[in-house]
Amino acid sequence: MLYVVIIFLWTSILLYLLLGGADFGAGIIELFTSEKNVAQTRKTLYKAIGPIWEANHMWLIIAIVILFVGFPVIYSTMSIYLHIPLTVMLLGIIARGTAFTFRHYDAVVDDMQHTYNRVFAWSSFITPLFLGIIAGSAVSGKIDLHADTFLSAYIFSWLSWFTVSVGLFTVSICGFLAAIYLVGETESEEETRRFILKAVAMNVAAVVCGALVFLSAYLEEIPLLSWIFGNTVGLIAIAAATVSLISLWYLLYNGKTKIIRLLAGFQITMILLAVTFNHFPNIVIVKQGYLSLMEHKGNDKSISSLAYALLIGSLFILPSLGYLIYSFQKSGTDELPGKTNSAEEV
Repeated sequence: MLYVVIIFLWTSILLYLLLGGADFGAGIIELFTSEKNVAQTRKTLYKAIGPIWEANHMWLIIAIVILFVGFPVIYSTMSIYLHIPLTVMLLGIIARGTAFTFRHYDAVVDDMQHTYNRVFAWSSFITPLFLGIIAGSAVSGKIDLHADTFLSAYIFSWLSWFTVSVGLFTVSICGFLAAIYLVGETESEEETRRFILKAVAMNVAAVVCGALVFLSAYLEEIPLLSWIFGNTVGLIAIAAATVSLISLWYLLYNGKTKIIRLLAGFQITMILLAVTFNHFPNIVIVKQGYLSLMEHKGNDKSISSLAYALLIGSLFILPSLGYLIYSFQKSGTDELPGKTNSAEEV
């Protein structure tokens, strides 16, 4: 039953990166869109992220519940030593959701709409940045369980060139996913070309940020290269990700805009697999060693109950999510309920 729980944990993290990442990426795309095109961009992203918006944070909640119930030592360690980036990330999620809602449902259309737009766009950037920082911190070996100062315990545990590079890489990946998803929702050739250019820009940013991740890992003596390229699974995953990226661009330039979403999702899946496989089951690496999903699990009854709850819950969640996506696609609407045209033009 432990492996069932671990599979659900890994899958929930992956789905949050794919679906929540695309959601955040829509705001990142908006952040880097000119005033001339921003209204049309919003209209397109509303249609594309509709079903994702409704359910994306469910995967984050599932991951948190799994850690809280099944791996309390890991949960408490991350909550204590990474509480600052965790707080910033959660505040970003709240600010983003609030701004997204108010800019659609505010009864008065005034200058506050511009504030909502800015809060939505910048929180869409900040949230995945700190999500990446948290992920980088978990494997950086910087967390010192015996730290005796505030800086060493709560600042240097997460603030480093490596973690910031991972955060920027996460931001670029989110922007890339959103651009690829948005290409299939465009209504004109001009808009399609515009989103293709954004996908190219985000792809280049991901390559540059990825290089920074490897460089900073080398400088900080983090064995990232051996984690990824030191085993057969990692090599196959990176090769598959590279082939999928090449195939994605080939299909995109030949007008195949639907299947590229699957290829983008597959590419991110392979990257996550390559990064996590070699140091499994050590989910958190600290200065004093590691925190393992095997050695630091909860008691057997808790793990068993959690596994059954996840299995039974998935029987309700997955079909409902599938129907949600189907309903949005079938409706063919590009507007969210309650959204007024006047608000859209602001």
